[in-house]
Amino acid sequence: MIDPSQLSDPAVRAFVTAVNTGDQAAFQAVLTPDATMSDDGSDRDLAQWTEKEVFSCNGHMSVHAESDGGRALIVDYRNDTWGEMRTAWRFTVTDDGRVGRFETGQA
Repeated sequence: MIDPSQLSDPAVRAFVTAVNTGDQAAFQAVLTPDATMSDDGSDRDLAQWTEKEVFSCNGHMSVHAESDGGRALIVDYRNDTWGEMRTAWRFTVTDDGRVGRFETGQA
């Protein structure tokens, strides 16, 4: 298991920390204003998805591995709705150090 504070990419580190602490303001701060995301290969409305899958149901990311300079993670993701599942996350980080897109899906 990798402690979120040890993740290589600062934007991804901030993203995981915000998810795990349920800090919506910090989560929004790490995203670009036009950030996008996909879940299992389908683009989703980021605000609706994060509310449903993260913040209203205590989402939590336990990171097992990182690659691509810290922008690709293998995570045991759990929330109160779905329980726990092994997931893959890939992040696109902009030049200003924020997440412009993330993609997740079962690993």
